[in-house]
Amino acid sequence: MTETTIPILPCRTVQPVLDFYTALGFEVTFQQRSPHPYAVVERGGIQLHFFAMKRYEPAESYSTCYVRTDDVDGLHEVFRAGLKAAYGRVPTRGLPRIGRLTDTSHGMRQFLVTDPGGNCLRVGQQTSQSAHHRPAPEGTFPRALHYSSLFADSREDPAGAARIIDRVLRAEDEQPTPVQLLRLLVLRADVAGRLGDEETARSALARAAAVHLTERERESVRDDLERLDDLARPDGLERLDEPERLDELGG
Repeated sequence: MTETTIPILPCRTVQPVLDFYTALGFEVTFQQRSPHPYAVVERGGIQLHFFAMKRYEPAESYSTCYVRTDDVDGLHEVFRAGLKAAYGRVPTRGLPRIGRLTDTSHGMRQFLVTDPGGNCLRVGQQTSQSAHHRPAPEGTFPRALHYSSLFADSREDPAGAARIIDRVLRAEDEQPTPVQLLRLLVLRADVAGRLGDEETARSALARAAAVHLTERERESVRDDLERLDDLARPDGLERLDEPERLDELGG
């Protein structure tokens, strides 16, 4: 026997969701407008179904599914490029949005992408045979990185991540290594942007850019340096006085 699981996800209106997935490289393979709005998108082995609900609030959605791939870095790059082409920039907060690549404590390298309907796709590649969470590391700063990353990227709680980072960086009796400091500051800039705190984001970016690293250290934080470059671009952080164009596009 062969079985297939297909998620059926809600949205307020179907068309903005279809536009979003088209930007990601999906094909709309079915669309029904009456009696009930319903649609299907497909990309490779991924098939997603959507139905519209009038009394539905995307910002309060907990709908999610997991997509496993053997090239998470490549898919992340393709998705980011498609969103930038469609929206003029890579959306990292509000709806829709795409998150950063992270190596989780349960043996997956993954990123999160959330559509205009508030549905979250966790896209990941297995990096370990064990699916159990590794214990939190020892040491003040490794533990802070562990938990702040968990809050930011798995629980989608940027405010919680910000509190952890701010508390540990205020410590006076212990100092992080350059690598630890850079990673904490890049994540702090990232979550500040998601929270709309442009001043803190720019301050954290400036501090991160000033951290001196050896070539070996730079290689060990390649993902963080790429995220730093991304956030430091002119369109990396939205102006707070601009309208939330992406939210409007998302319906």
